Amino acid sequence: MDIQRLLILIGLGVTAYLLILAWNEDYGQGRHIEDKATLTSDASVNKAADDFSDAGDAGITTPEASSINVPGNDLTGTVPKLEITEIVDNTNPRKPIDRRARLVHVTTDVFEIEIDLYGGDIVKVALPQFPEALASPEIPFLLIDPRNSYAAQSGLIGPNGTDRANTRPTFTAAQSRYELGDADALRVSLIFTQPDKTRIVKNFYFRRGDYLLRMEYEIINARSEPWEGALFTQIKRDSQKPVNIDGGFMGLQPFVGGATRSEKDPYTKLEFDDIAEATYKARVEEGYMAMVQHYFVGAWIPGNQTGNSYQARKLVGRDIYFFGITTPLVRIAPGASDNLSAMFYIGPKDQYKLAEITEGLNLTLDYGFLWWLAQPLFYLLNFLHGIFGNWGLAIIILTIIVKIVLYPLSAASFRSVAKMRKLQPEMQRLKERHEGDTQKRTEAMMNLYKKEGVNPLGGCLPILLQMPVFLALYWALMESVELRQAPFIFWIQDLSAMDPYFVLPILMGISMYLTQLMNPEPPDPIQAKVFKLMPIMFTFFFLWFPSGLVLYWLVNNLLTFAQQYYVTSRT
Repeated sequence: MDIQRLLILIGLGVTAYLLILAWNEDYGQGRHIEDKATLTSDASVNKAADDFSDAGDAGITTPEASSINVPGNDLTGTVPKLEITEIVDNTNPRKPIDRRARLVHVTTDVFEIEIDLYGGDIVKVALPQFPEALASPEIPFLLIDPRNSYAAQSGLIGPNGTDRANTRPTFTAAQSRYELGDADALRVSLIFTQPDKTRIVKNFYFRRGDYLLRMEYEIINARSEPWEGALFTQIKRDSQKPVNIDGGFMGLQPFVGGATRSEKDPYTKLEFDDIAEATYKARVEEGYMAMVQHYFVGAWIPGNQTGNSYQARKLVGRDIYFFGITTPLVRIAPGASDNLSAMFYIGPKDQYKLAEITEGLNLTLDYGFLWWLAQPLFYLLNFLHGIFGNWGLAIIILTIIVKIVLYPLSAASFRSVAKMRKLQPEMQRLKERHEGDTQKRTEAMMNLYKKEGVNPLGGCLPILLQMPVFLALYWALMESVELRQAPFIFWIQDLSAMDPYFVLPILMGISMYLTQLMNPEPPDPIQAKVFKLMPIMFTFFFLWFPSGLVLYWLVNNLLTFAQQYYVTSRT
């Protein structure tokens, strides 16, 4: 068997396998949507189970509690069950709360947000600058989606905290709608007064053009004793795929789950299955707790507090997960005030912006094990887009640059292939002469290679060395939110979506077939049949690939054909 062809076949098979794994991650999980999303959480501080839960979308629910522990206490916690049949208005115990009436709507140039006065949680976030679909540009992409039980929760726990076993504070706001308008900044204040007259003000700060908002608790202690409490922030979500993203048959199914930073690793995936088996707990001085999905991320970043506790856990008996951060207890003297704050990023995976916020957050753009190569390739792609103003054209120019850089390796491969092609008649004679004697045939071929100065591996190794570049470009293009709904030309109006008419995949298959014609046919008949099927197999796989990726492979094949023709004609 032709050793060169065998190794190339193995290399192509490994490449295809890695591509399918990256593209098909978590594929095949079913979709189940609960009719009523329930916002739940709890806390236990100083060995006392101060737990809380809040109402679902309908205002009537029977939730269970989970545990959040203040650092310095036992982190194992308890998971008590709450027997709550409905959440009621404190002023009228017989009247269930109307969830719609307690929502505060906030509109900025980049956000459409709903904040629930019950607990002061962010329960819905839409991004008007990112339409859900090209066909409906007026519908913003819904990132924090109640249909996924998705919410960004925060509160005060501890001896004098506001969030407890069967109740959370019901804040008041000056108005039900806030708009940024022409201003550069907007503050939304929610107010709650504890029975001891301690005043709690929960502020949300928004800035124009910024997906990073600031949440701050201002606590004015009216007690005759010190006020003690801790801040928690957490992301709550089910384990299902986003309901507003349809990968389709064999479509992209990127990672959906939690992510955080540890002392040893700036990026640690927190998969739902792993959290279901064991609660994640860690303490780091700086970090983040994020919820990652394709193109977008939500992340809590702690304020100036140190000694924070990070935890990810599953609600017992339900498909609900919490990814949160808890600060240490703070002590506020009588008559004094203090602030507890955190930042919350909710928006696109803009790696430049994420890198500025905190260390490791930009790594939520999951480039896989070749991130060290994918990142500079994306930087170059972004630079080219700044020059040409079209992502499709930037992909073409990037492909040309990569091919130029790798040309010495490619040329060596093509020269080896050309020499092997010239030896095909002699190799066929040797095969016929030693038919049935594999050992003698192999020995004769090796003597022929030595006589003609041909390295049978010369055409294989350069191609294998190029494969990491191909894989790194694949991940860079797949993860780049900049390519989402980015038009190219003519019918390609979204480089992140499949070609609606399959033109690019078919052209890619044809280009792959033409490239194969430049190579000598393998002497082994089975191997020859496999190579003839390769263009058909790759065309099938690429039918559902994002058109930006198919464009790259098409241009790469055309350049390979041109380079190989040039080298072969001069050899």
